[in-house]
Amino acid sequence: MTRFTGFALGADQEDWCARLRALAAERLRPLADKGEPGRVNRPLLAALGEEGLLGRVFTSGALELCLLRESLAYGCTEAETALALQGLGAYPVLRSGSDAQRERWLPGVRAGRTVAAFALSEPGAGSDAGALALEAVADGGGGGGGGWRLSGEKCWISNAPEADFYTVFARTGEGPGAKGVSAFLVPADRPGLSGEALDMLSPHPIGALAFDGVPVGPADLLGEPGRGFRVAMDTLNLFRPSVGAFAVGMARAALDATVAHTAVRTAFGGVLGDLQAVAHRVAEMATRTEAARLLVYAAAEAYDADARSPQVPRRAAMAKLLATETAQYVVDHAVQLHGATALRRGHLLEHLYREVRAPRIYEGASEVQRTIIAKELYREAREMQEAQEMREAQEAQEVGEA
Repeated sequence: MTRFTGFALGADQEDWCARLRALAAERLRPLADKGEPGRVNRPLLAALGEEGLLGRVFTSGALELCLLRESLAYGCTEAETALALQGLGAYPVLRSGSDAQRERWLPGVRAGRTVAAFALSEPGAGSDAGALALEAVADGGGGGGGGWRLSGEKCWISNAPEADFYTVFARTGEGPGAKGVSAFLVPADRPGLSGEALDMLSPHPIGALAFDGVPVGPADLLGEPGRGFRVAMDTLNLFRPSVGAFAVGMARAALDATVAHTAVRTAFGGVLGDLQAVAHRVAEMATRTEAARLLVYAAAEAYDADARSPQVPRRAAMAKLLATETAQYVVDHAVQLHGATALRRGHLLEHLYREVRAPRIYEGASEVQRTIIAKELYREAREMQEAQEMREAQEAQEVGEA
């Protein structure tokens, strides 16, 4: 697929996005409408698998993943979310799992038969992932060849409690804070694991999990003991820009609906779009949406160029922050310009209004993104200062020797 130029997508990319939007509207939207809010929609997942889109999540670069999520979100947010949750839950298995784990679980995930979930957040540790309290107590030697028992809770877990397996992050104690966290692949049928659904504002499935001495062994580890936080961050650095793409897709859908509505809706003796106040607001919505879209694409390109670059976390945080805040702004103003009709249950904007709020919180709240951005900016400033001081010291030494 042609690379993004920094200003516009290539013709093949635009064509692919158009086909995805059509697929979302024509095939996926009817399946989503038949689903039960707050429950895993397995027919929808199966359709995503049949179309090859779930498999594409694991073979795409960051930019392609963004285009996929943005295009699906434009026509069917439920399909976009179902696809993203499969990726989020199973990507750690792809990147850090053993050959046996990948062979056992990933074919079902790609086909839409097996439901994955990413279990990081806890009642007392949402955005502060380093404060996890779920314990992995050594059972017969721990990392020395034995296993662990997981005890504690997870909360706000998408696809819980209906997932077939969970990527679970627990404290194994190799070090303080994030250094003592390990990642495990936990099948849903393990003894001691239970869960309940949570009734949330957004319509996708979210639940809580309880771990009562759930047994896990070395074969369930994802990566190495004590390195689970890196597994989580590798996943989030890839998916954060594409959360922004999800938000951009919603913003673009709301913007297009608003342009269409205000172009024909009459009020005060004329068309709404002829009122300067309305036209200027629509222009602001369009400008912010375009700015967010470009920042998302730039962050994805940076990830594709070098996923280990120290600039990737900052760019990903900026993309998610601007895009999710922008989508909230655009959808809110779209509702305002539509009036009461947009508040009726089943209206596109009523649906988007409920969907758009959550992305400002999950995968790191907006406040966390700002913290990441500031931390990276000050780190870069310190490094530049240190480099300058080293150059000055070297120059002074050379002058002295001369």
